[in-house]
Amino acid sequence: MKKQGSRRSDEGSEKVVRGLVTQSQGAGSWTAPAADGEVRIPVEEGVELRGLLQVPAGATGVVVLVRGHGSSRRGATDLEVARLLQNEGLGTLAVDLLTAAEEEACRERDLRFNLGLFGGRLAGVARWLRRAPRTNGLRIGYFGAYTGAAAALAAAALRPEAVDAVVCRGGRLAQPGTTLARVRAPTMLIVGSEDTAALEPHRRAHAAMTAEKRLEVISGATHRFEEPGALTQMVDLACLWFLQHLGAPRWDVSPTQRAAGS
Repeated sequence: MKKQGSRRSDEGSEKVVRGLVTQSQGAGSWTAPAADGEVRIPVEEGVELRGLLQVPAGATGVVVLVRGHGSSRRGATDLEVARLLQNEGLGTLAVDLLTAAEEEACRERDLRFNLGLFGGRLAGVARWLRRAPRTNGLRIGYFGAYTGAAAALAAAALRPEAVDAVVCRGGRLAQPGTTLARVRAPTMLIVGSEDTAALEPHRRAHAAMTAEKRLEVISGATHRFEEPGALTQMVDLACLWFLQHLGAPRWDVSPTQRAAGS
């Protein structure tokens, strides 16, 4: 495992991350969407999740950002990560795994750590992306934070064929080894060296996985990567992983079919 240090300042993050993809791969022609792509995603009978979908021109993949409970589509860190991924030619979908009513119910009953619920819903989001005109044929990645990290692994184990890459940053990775062994997508786990509650669980999860995998420990970082340079380093690592594994479209449908449906 390579020991990581702070490689650059937060001020230079956009400049450093931009340019990892050459123009021939489509990133050079990217322009900002005309408007935010607010979407509603049916995942169960009578249940629609709210999301923010943005797909740059020429995108080869789309990354689903989830954090479990709370709003991924309005979180400042999630939106900054989404912006950097879009700058590299990847689509993003920041999605809330609980409805507004369920978020209210969190005060009365514990939905915050229902990994079965979250994993099933995230798999449903991937199914929707496979069928949606703007994203069918694109490779799909999960980017999970906090409880969303465990939800990403649960969804990748539940429907291994539905996802092409996973990144988990911090969070609760309390999954049985048998579940982790079912994950087939290349998976990167990112944790801070000072996140004492999560460090050992991340090491155990990494050891239990049989797919292509990588564990990155960011030196000096704690749970939220709030230390100088830590967030930049985490985003760089995630961007590189997704660019490596979502860098070519799936061929479930032809490019002509995708263009006709967009």
